[in-house]
Amino acid sequence: MSSPVFRLFAGCVPVRGARRSTLCDLQRREIHLIPNGLHEIVTTHRDRTREELHALFGPGAAEVVDEYFAWLEEQELGFWCHDPESFPDLDLSWDAHERITNAIVDVDAASAHPFARIFEELDELGCRALQLRFFCDAPPERVHQALAPTAATRLRSVELIVKHGPGWSDDAIEALCRAHPRLMSVFVHSAPERRVHRVLSGTVPVVFRTHAVTSEAHCGEVHPAYFRATVPGFTEALAYNSCLNRKLAVDRRGEIRNCPALPRSFGNVADTSLHAAVLHRDFRELWEVNKDQVETCRDCEFRYVCTDCRAFVRDPGDRYSKPSKCTYDPYAATWEAPAPATVPAVRTAPAPASAAHA
Repeated sequence: MSSPVFRLFAGCVPVRGARRSTLCDLQRREIHLIPNGLHEIVTTHRDRTREELHALFGPGAAEVVDEYFAWLEEQELGFWCHDPESFPDLDLSWDAHERITNAIVDVDAASAHPFARIFEELDELGCRALQLRFFCDAPPERVHQALAPTAATRLRSVELIVKHGPGWSDDAIEALCRAHPRLMSVFVHSAPERRVHRVLSGTVPVVFRTHAVTSEAHCGEVHPAYFRATVPGFTEALAYNSCLNRKLAVDRRGEIRNCPALPRSFGNVADTSLHAAVLHRDFRELWEVNKDQVETCRDCEFRYVCTDCRAFVRDPGDRYSKPSKCTYDPYAATWEAPAPATVPAVRTAPAPASAAHA
């Protein structure tokens, strides 16, 4: 019997970056940082046996190669096999039958949105997920009234962002979540303290933060906490924009946009249907601007798990410019100060005893 070769589990997808690479475990939703040398081994040379790799890289690298494989096995990222053809790669294509998969609706003190019609039309477009953002003081009763029409839709999830106020006690938030079971998370800004509270037996996280969210300008931040190592998110990012694809937004004034922070309006909900806006030939203009086209991002090891932003970019005249709120440098593998805290889902492969191919 011939010597075995190593295969990554189908859900573990390697992504090469300028200075280092990642192994994205899309089943466990984890991101592993690995040297580019290991990326080369599991991609370019993945059909070679251990002995062939030792010969290819030379005697001095044999220990490094063995340490790499020992780490991959320890992390349960792959296995040795004699029949690699029996383990095909994961299908990384993406598609959805919905015309719109996600939406944002912004509200301030002057907003006069026809919520029932907006949510009805989003439902007709197939929208699955909604983010409802209140920049102004809004008591739970007003939020309840805004959310009430969602009960008649097929929305799968609603994320709520509200401003802290006297009425927003833990009990009031739990009552709101019980009344609207599609609420998957609640973010309370302008709170007196930072804390995380969970309601409905811990199933719905309620995050309190002290900073104020006063407009759509607070969007577009790139941070490891927002990385998504999931099959739907990863595969969509391969071909489409990870933020704007099949997104629709209604801003504070009722203007229909691809994103509330983008300058182009496709009509106002007062006199334009969401269907008409989506049919405009320019509405989908940015949907296919993926990370492989964006300056700097195309060399980043996180590009398929990161949420892109086309509203806030370093060069507003260049549709492929790097997001201005990203402080990561893939060429140095460093974050500019202040560096964000690494979330537990991002793990680093230990450095091998010999750095010959790190």
